[in-house]
Amino acid sequence: MSRRWDTIGSNSTRTGLEGNAPVLSVEVISTEELGDRSYVAHDGELAVVIDPQRDIDRVEEVLSDRGLTCELVLETHMHNDYVTGGLELSRLTGARYGVAASETVGFERLSVSDGDELTVGSLTVRAVATPGHTDGHTSYVVTDIEGSSAVFTGGSLLYGSVGRTDLVDPSRTEELTRSQYRSVRNLADQLDESTPVFPTHGFGSFCSSGAAVGGEQSTVGVERRRNDALVIDDEDQFVKALVAGLTAYPSYYARMGPINRRGPEPVDLSLPELADAAVLVQRISAGEWVVDLRTHTAFATAHLGGTIGIPLGPFFTTYLGWLLPDDMPLTLLGESVAQIAAARRQLVRIGIDRPGASTEVSPERLAALSGLGQYAVKTFDDLRGVPEAVVVDVRLDHERQLGFVDGSHHIPLHQLLDRMDDLPEGVVWVHCAAGYRAAIAASLLDRSGRDVVLIYDDALASGLAPGGSGKAK
Repeated sequence: MSRRWDTIGSNSTRTGLEGNAPVLSVEVISTEELGDRSYVAHDGELAVVIDPQRDIDRVEEVLSDRGLTCELVLETHMHNDYVTGGLELSRLTGARYGVAASETVGFERLSVSDGDELTVGSLTVRAVATPGHTDGHTSYVVTDIEGSSAVFTGGSLLYGSVGRTDLVDPSRTEELTRSQYRSVRNLADQLDESTPVFPTHGFGSFCSSGAAVGGEQSTVGVERRRNDALVIDDEDQFVKALVAGLTAYPSYYARMGPINRRGPEPVDLSLPELADAAVLVQRISAGEWVVDLRTHTAFATAHLGGTIGIPLGPFFTTYLGWLLPDDMPLTLLGESVAQIAAARRQLVRIGIDRPGASTEVSPERLAALSGLGQYAVKTFDDLRGVPEAVVVDVRLDHERQLGFVDGSHHIPLHQLLDRMDDLPEGVVWVHCAAGYRAAIAASLLDRSGRDVVLIYDDALASGLAPGGSGKAK
């Protein structure tokens, strides 16, 4: 998905260029599945691309549609939540590739330091060191010949908050939080109130801290009135609040930084070979991960025994990447080639490049197979009539603190594979806040041989008192 802002003078916007004066325009490319945005800033002819995702065909489409030449590719930081497409985009376009000089990388790049100015057509790009989210984090202020500017803040200044500070080294969290606080305030002090702010994170990414508010657009002035780092004047208070709000993040983050520093391989979006039923059975018998992309309802109604249900949707990448064991062969099952291709695109963004096989699944094909599994899908109201049920809550710790079902067992989804033996015998009723994570958990429990009931119900989101509420039991 892409959107466009043309910034002129203050915080006004227009959808086209007037007259002959080159005007700073910003094309926004959203990767909603990871909660990130990439940007193409340009003057109508030459472009600067900031923080491109690995599937760069989306960037190439914007460049082609707008008739732009990519002159410069910039990274605000070595990303922890996705594999960058910056290196490959620079290779394909011949653009300069700017990365912070302080970063140790395995490829040639344009080393960028605080205060450096780069020229792209009629645009000037100024680098501002903003350490905190990472040590080498750099924000970029892009200005046109009329003096209009926009700032690209990566994981520094977000909408309502800042990027999390515990990804580099947990033992340095407080140090980096203090750096983050000072960086954001220093950056804001250099900019006009009307300057549009374009962060990479903060739209659902686990790279953002808990107070990020998302939204379509913002300015430095708006952030001065609502952003934690700019509203809280006491550094110690800010540090305490941010650190207290940090939650668990996906395990695959540990692999992203090294891939990006080494230099990612060119992206491959081709489909893996299609597998027949015999190959599927062989892979399942070998303990490999065979992931069914269909909805929770379709999977619960009928699925091939030993498969795992992770519905293709906004959170597919995050939870598959979080749960998939290292070096585990992966097979994708989908209702169509298009569904498998969509999953493939999402997976390359986090470095899962070549699933071993894939196949199309339809009710007709399932009906012809043996060894099918199924389980019930219920609500919290249904649970009230089963006092002996083993209830497992797969939400995160901070969600549990808001309230929980009396007598339930708490095992966050990302810990379930290692803690299944913690659950007592009996039929397991599994829930989260609305149902997506519970659907994945139910499929994992079913695969392990447990009798399971999926609670697919958002009633819990209405609010439970800390310490339990008696609800649903």
